[in-house]
Amino acid sequence: MLPATNHTLEKLEMLLKTAGYKVRYEKGNFKTGACLLLNSRLIIVNRFSNLESKILALVELLRELDVDQKLLDDKQIAFLQDIKQTKLQL
Repeated sequence: MLPATNHTLEKLEMLLKTAGYKVRYEKGNFKTGACLLLNSRLIIVNRFSNLESKILALVELLRELDVDQKLLDDKQIAFLQDIKQTKLQL
């Protein structure tokens, strides 16, 4: 289970950045907390969402993405595997 802290959000952002994705916080009217723009490796997160929603949205996207693990270090690989194997409970 991931704690809903700023540190967790930063770890998720760094994991995505290392994997080649850009995370931006913008105003949006999309129903989920984040969206991936047409496989452009740009993730838009609703900046008005609370911390838990931002973390949940990034975790859900990470579960669906096919991340090249060759780009990640050992800690990031372990973190990604934890995300894909556990269910998030906030």
